[in-house]
Amino acid sequence: MEPILLAYIGIALMIGLTGIGSAYGVTITGNAAIGSLKKNPDGLGSFIALSALPSSQGLYGFVGYFLLSSHLTAGSAMSMPVAAAIFGAGLGLGLVGLFSAIRQASVCANGIQAIGAGHNVFGATMVMAVFPELYAILSLLVLILINTGISA
Repeated sequence: MEPILLAYIGIALMIGLTGIGSAYGVTITGNAAIGSLKKNPDGLGSFIALSALPSSQGLYGFVGYFLLSSHLTAGSAMSMPVAAAIFGAGLGLGLVGLFSAIRQASVCANGIQAIGAGHNVFGATMVMAVFPELYAILSLLVLILINTGISA
């Protein structure tokens, strides 16, 4: 296998998995918001804010691509260790972003349902939703460290 192909597979997994996670997450929270609007139409602003949170993991995938894209120049020889590092960083961020978005959506959906039922839990839900997000951020930081290592 050509090293550049391995690197591109890692990039595809990173963007694909984080995007899928965000798509699932936003759908989960959107469904909760629609159901809660029936009970509490005044909660729309809170529902939108909580529904948007799982979309950030997909953005981390794009940030990862832009960070690693300088290594993906056509015609240049890429070593297998660099390709493996890009593959590993992409797979790591992709998987963590996928699960982080879905689990964050679960927290947000529960908060949306509680707000719909009349409880004042917006702030607490935002705080609790940050915890799954933290792991996606940490994965992006690892990708940044790997990028720094292979750029040196």
